[in-house]
Amino acid sequence: MSGLTVCVTGASGFIAGQTIRALLEQGYNVRGTVRGDPDSAQYSYLRDLPQAERLSLLPADLTQPDSFDAAIAGCDYVLHTASPFLLEVKNPQHELVDPAVNGTLDVLRATQRADTVKRVILTSSVAAITDEPDSNHVFTEEDWNRKSSLTRNAYFYSKVMAERAAWDFMSSQHTGFDMVVLNPCVVIGKSLGPALNASNQLFRELLTGAFPGIMALNFCMVDVEDVARAHILAMENPDAEGRYICYSDAMTMAELVEFLRQQGYSASLPSRDLSAGWMSALLKLLSYTQSKGSGDFIRARLGKTMRITNAKICAELGMTFRPVKDSVMATVADLQKWGHVALD
Repeated sequence: MSGLTVCVTGASGFIAGQTIRALLEQGYNVRGTVRGDPDSAQYSYLRDLPQAERLSLLPADLTQPDSFDAAIAGCDYVLHTASPFLLEVKNPQHELVDPAVNGTLDVLRATQRADTVKRVILTSSVAAITDEPDSNHVFTEEDWNRKSSLTRNAYFYSKVMAERAAWDFMSSQHTGFDMVVLNPCVVIGKSLGPALNASNQLFRELLTGAFPGIMALNFCMVDVEDVARAHILAMENPDAEGRYICYSDAMTMAELVEFLRQQGYSASLPSRDLSAGWMSALLKLLSYTQSKGSGDFIRARLGKTMRITNAKICAELGMTFRPVKDSVMATVADLQKWGHVALD
């Protein structure tokens, strides 16, 4: 879209990087916000993207009020992808909730002041929909996570609070723009930069023997390039509204391990079957000896099957998703490319 300018917050993030690449490919001008010095070598992979002459990087920080004004001023669209992701924190209010909520509100206020933006796309998460699978319920965009708190799955709680704060802002303010929210599940696939994101780290741990055995867990996954495309579809489609779950398919840990073994990655994959009901109960007890974030995560998911639907985004935005096994293989290749795993 020649002449249109899109601000992407948190430009160095996993989702943001692929979204910037896709925007540049489609002819948009892009302003990406980063923490610290935009000229730093750590962002060189963004400056080296094809058509990066239409990309500018500007400093902004979720913890600094009014720091997004310069990046958003004069833009046509804003994609707010920046948000802290930490499972292990000492002060969840200060380290997770405050930057997620205040940063989101700061972006919306800067957008309101700019008075040029048509739409904001907020990158939320399935974490704002639920933090606990329910085999008897298919989660949709109508669901909200009401179980997380500062003491239970605090990262999930930060996503809930940030998204609710955004909707409250939109309902209470007279804005010249609207907002659409994307709720991706576990995002995997190719990274534009060398940093290891939390979702791909799961595969590194599977491939390097970090798991003691095959647990009764299942993972709802989506390819990062599909999430990037979903952002642009939600931005461009004038009829887009509300929330959209981004989800391709699910695999159990047993299915993941078997698939990776079939692809020849068998050396350090877990082999001990820990999926029996009594074993899950024991693992839940043992989880109390682990760190708070990891323990919460395990207890909320062991022995349960997550069921979610992508029907809304497929029907309303015409979204299609890459087969999840293709995304798994892309993830493994990416881990090898960046030196996160060494596989034969």
